[in-house]
Amino acid sequence: MPKTLNVRVSAPADALDRFEAAWHLASGRTPPAPLAVLAFADLPLLLRALTPARWALLGQLRQAGPVSVYALAKRLGRDYKNVHTEVRRLLELGLIERRGAAEVAVRWDAVRAELKL
Repeated sequence: MPKTLNVRVSAPADALDRFEAAWHLASGRTPPAPLAVLAFADLPLLLRALTPARWALLGQLRQAGPVSVYALAKRLGRDYKNVHTEVRRLLELGLIERRGAAEVAVRWDAVRAELKL
C-alpha cells in the first residue's frame, strides 16, 4: 500500500486523465506503483475538509500512533464529542483508519498536495 496520499484540487475530468495514464503504465512490463489520490473539486471544499483543527488532529495522531478517540481528545485538550466528529469525517475521507475495535491511526507517512489553477 502506498504511504503517501496525494491530495488534489482538480476537475472531475482529471480523474479520466489519471485513469488513462495508469492504463498506459499498466500496459508495460512492470506494474505501476499504487497511487492514493484524494481529489476535491475546488479549494474551498479542500479547506472545509482539512481544517486547521483536523490537520492538528492528524499530526497528533501520527505522533501518538494508534489510540482511542477518548485518548486522542485528551492529548489534544479538546472535547470528546468534537474530536469524535472530526475523526468520523477523517475516516470518511480515508485520511485515518480504524485499528481494532477502539483505536484509530493515520494511514499515511506523508500527504502531498497539488493545487491546479
